Amino acid sequence: MEVGCPRGGGPSVRRCGGRRRGGSLRRVSVPEVAARLRVSQTAVYGWRKRWRDGGEDALASKGPGGSRCRLDEARLRRLADALDEGPAAHGFGDDQRWTLARVSDLIARMFRTRYTLRGTSYLLHRIGWSVQVPSHRPVERDEAAVATWRREVWPAGKR
Repeated sequence: MEVGCPRGGGPSVRRCGGRRRGGSLRRVSVPEVAARLRVSQTAVYGWRKRWRDGGEDALASKGPGGSRCRLDEARLRRLADALDEGPAAHGFGDDQRWTLARVSDLIARMFRTRYTLRGTSYLLHRIGWSVQVPSHRPVERDEAAVATWRREVWPAGKR
């Protein structure tokens, strides 16, 4: 009986239905199931207990973990539109970069709800934003000095 993930998976049990396989395998030892599915033996014992108590339906996923988003779809669209306007439009000065602290502050001002920096990061990823390197070079950048540094200083530092 093959127990491993059909897609040649790694440690993610949820993706390949490991709970359903691991909980109901009565004739295979717990350590063997844990090794095949790349999970802890404690997880397999838990799956088996749930399977005995509630059958295969008890092993079904309960959905994603974590708390629900406090902003509904309309508010998320409003936030995305506000982010597109840029930081200066919202009183953050001339620096045209969004930081997590700025976005968190903007959310607090717009919707009167607070997010941690990590929560803000998750929220930004949810609406399609990600960490970016600025697409333009600073006007103060001296290309000749950069080329000289790369040619002379960098190799000396590598030695």
